[in-house]
Amino acid sequence: MADGNSFLSIPKFDGDYDHWSMLMENLLRSKEYWSVVEQGYEEPKILESLTGAERKTLETQKLNDLRAKNYLFQSIDKNILKTITNKATSKALWDSMKQKYQGNARVQRAQLQRLRREFEILEMQNGECVNDYISRVMIIANDMRGAGEAMEDGHIVEKILRTLSDKYNYIVCSIEESKDINEMMVDELQSSLLIHEHKIKRQEMTEQALKVTGDYSAPRVTEHLSSRGRGRGGYRGRGRGRGRGRAFDKSTVECYRCRKLGHFQYECPTYANYAEDTELDDEQEMLLYWLLYWLYKAIYFTE
Repeated sequence: MADGNSFLSIPKFDGDYDHWSMLMENLLRSKEYWSVVEQGYEEPKILESLTGAERKTLETQKLNDLRAKNYLFQSIDKNILKTITNKATSKALWDSMKQKYQGNARVQRAQLQRLRREFEILEMQNGECVNDYISRVMIIANDMRGAGEAMEDGHIVEKILRTLSDKYNYIVCSIEESKDINEMMVDELQSSLLIHEHKIKRQEMTEQALKVTGDYSAPRVTEHLSSRGRGRGGYRGRGRGRGRGRAFDKSTVECYRCRKLGHFQYECPTYANYAEDTELDDEQEMLLYWLLYWLYKAIYFTE
């Protein structure tokens, strides 16, 4: 069998035994050496008693054991190898690493209990987005799986739904009524929550914009603006230096205050005492118009 060693990236042990052992086991399985690492082999004391087929099998096991040890030697730092006394076989070397760095059953149980407590007290924080919360849940869930806990997706989905913030109550009820939680995947749940989160953010933006602009409704914007001293035909004509060129004939303009022709409302003699600081200038009114127009479209045409 061609070893193909030069074309492989051998995982280096960095102290995280669970991650390293997963990568190494996968590598050794792909090379068909895992059985000799997991089960080991016994060399008989009397070789003469072996048949030809048994001798061939033994030689194959020896060769596979040497190749597996070669991968392990390359993945473990030399200072760590010096602390391992039994390096006779790949199984002995693997078992030594497992005992030294994975810990005994008591340590594993304590670690699992700690992870269970962390998992149970997890809750979505105020202002936390869906992706960040699900990432926190999955980190602990995967650690529990690595410690031997059977963590099904259905259990994780149920945990997430139970601990979302109140603004997701509607989508939680909808999912619980329309889906089988035990069969639902975490990725599917995440997709549904992201869609709902997008709608919530859009609604919050709309509400915030409405607070800024005041108590206006989009269908009344044009009516509101047209009542602020314009003549017929929608001409603004406030006399602020706009409309350079030929003079505008105001003989047909009707004042909306005194109903007489020839001047605008702001020019009306009866209007002199009106408080000028209550007026919106042209730029403010135009900005208000487009803002409310955008809100109207967002609310009524994007659902």
